[in-house]
Amino acid sequence: MQVSSLNEVKIYSLSCGKSLPEWLSDRKKRALQKKDVDVRRRIELIQDFEMPTVCTTIKVSKDGQYILATGTYKPRVRCYDTYQLSLKFERCLDSEVVTFETLSDDYSKIVFLHNDRYIEFHSQSGFYYKTRIPKFGRDFSYHYPSCDLYFVGASSEVYRLNLEQGRYLNPLQTNAAENNVCDINSVHGLFATGTIEGRVECWDPRTRGRVGLLDCALSSVTADSEINSLPTISALKFNGALTMAVGTSTGQGKIFTSLEPEHDINDVCLYPNSGMLLTANETPKMGIYYIPVLGPAPRWCSFLDNLTEELEENPESTVYDDYKFVTKKDLENLGLTHLIGSPFLRAYMHGFFMDIRLYHKVKLMVNPFAYEEYRKDKIRQKIEETRAQRVQLKKLPKVNKELALKLIEEEEEKQRSTWKKKVKSLPNILTDDRFKVMFENPDFQVDEESEEFRLLNPLVSKISEKRKKKLRLLEQQELREQEEEEEPEGKPSDAESSESSDDEKDWVEEVRKQRRLLQQEEKVKRQERLREDQQTVLKPQFYEIKAGEEFRSFKDSATKQKLLNKTLEDRLKLEAKNGTLSVADTTVGSKQLTFTLKRSEQQKKQQEAEKLHRQERRTLRRSASHLKSRHRRGRPLH
Repeated sequence: MQVSSLNEVKIYSLSCGKSLPEWLSDRKKRALQKKDVDVRRRIELIQDFEMPTVCTTIKVSKDGQYILATGTYKPRVRCYDTYQLSLKFERCLDSEVVTFETLSDDYSKIVFLHNDRYIEFHSQSGFYYKTRIPKFGRDFSYHYPSCDLYFVGASSEVYRLNLEQGRYLNPLQTNAAENNVCDINSVHGLFATGTIEGRVECWDPRTRGRVGLLDCALSSVTADSEINSLPTISALKFNGALTMAVGTSTGQGKIFTSLEPEHDINDVCLYPNSGMLLTANETPKMGIYYIPVLGPAPRWCSFLDNLTEELEENPESTVYDDYKFVTKKDLENLGLTHLIGSPFLRAYMHGFFMDIRLYHKVKLMVNPFAYEEYRKDKIRQKIEETRAQRVQLKKLPKVNKELALKLIEEEEEKQRSTWKKKVKSLPNILTDDRFKVMFENPDFQVDEESEEFRLLNPLVSKISEKRKKKLRLLEQQELREQEEEEEPEGKPSDAESSESSDDEKDWVEEVRKQRRLLQQEEKVKRQERLREDQQTVLKPQFYEIKAGEEFRSFKDSATKQKLLNKTLEDRLKLEAKNGTLSVADTTVGSKQLTFTLKRSEQQKKQQEAEKLHRQERRTLRRSASHLKSRHRRGRPLH
């Protein structure tokens, strides 16, 4: 999206950028969007918003849903649906269109004025009727109360065609030789026409008489204005009941802002109640411009408001890819001050824009060794970047000094490996704020005497000795305030492979040694526990039995302790023998375990009592039901 500004009015060009041909497949279009930045960054509001060769006129329907445009070649009209953002239909015509008008709110009724004097009527289905006017037409307007079409052109007469009666009415005779444009006020129905003499004539359609004459050419020409010919009326438009805008061929009037496209403009259309401009150009692509000062974006592209607001909040300096901005001092260094005022330099702010190819040629001629200097600067920048990525610590942290030293050594190894081959750089723990507490809080101190640490790090003894020596050296360097450290040189691959094999042997031996030491320490601990048990004097202990429980013996607790010491397999076998566990195979091939809870003697007695009680109640119910049945039958009760 290209942004331009004139008189502090920003204009956003939404149609700039490269256009892709229609015959390209979707796959190739996606590939081009990935490769080309210009294609990827372009904004395509409406799909295929263009003509085969040239676009001549463009208008918007009264309901704002459809955009209609005419062009060549072949002569045609295209209708675009803003709700779908795509082409709705296309119709080819017999001749080129001068102008057209929609009589209905949508595209169902359209009138075309052709350059061969024909007037063509189209309905929703297509072509409907064609007629001809006596002279070549240039513009026309529709009067809704009387259903009259007013045509102006290369004649002093204004032709009237009544659509209700289907015939021509008496024309209006003006004082001009020719008429260029016309318009009808939608409030009170006043008809106005602009002449080649620079006058505006106003007529009342009810009385068919002229009610006013305005000489715009005489009032627009002043002593300061420079014109080559007499101004003619080229544009005419009513705005409300009392306001009318008049445009002249010489451009007389106050400039609000201006557009400077690459190609000539044939027609301009303002989208109703918005700040969007649509232009028909001498190029296949039709122009779309958005001016926020004129109004908001249309409803179907309301995202443009947010987009332009973000661009205004983050302004960027204007940079051109094919041009180089140079100051006057740069021109003196290059010896190009004689080009000031020539087409090779374009003045802009405090300097000039010049062709980038010319700049490179002159730069190479003035300083032929510029490339070598550029190469050296790039190498120096790369070296400084790698130095900045190194871990630079003036002193080691108070907590986990050996861990910090280990991380520093690993970082140095990574830095040395990056010179040989490209390695993906990972964040360093020392410089990461998330691990900052690990080197400050004493609670995070690594206990090197623990069993887990000694088994996971079997070579810690040898490495720690090396690191302790290095720590002493670092402390001495801190006292001397020497921050630079010499990097060890690289070693050949054979030496590295031999060292790796030696390290593996040392690792295995160290693991075995650590295991033996751990076993000896465990044995010493067991002996100390036995001595403590022998020295301790046993005292009687008292136990409290809960209500409802019976005391049997201390063997139950001993059996439970034995069961806990056994494996799961042994316990399952024992429970299967006792009947509390049953194992069965399922159809799928898995195992199914069923557990039954053990009951105490008291629970068994309670269950037996409940069983007897249920049996007594069952017998009572049976006897009662037997007596009732006999009573119903009329038998005496014994």
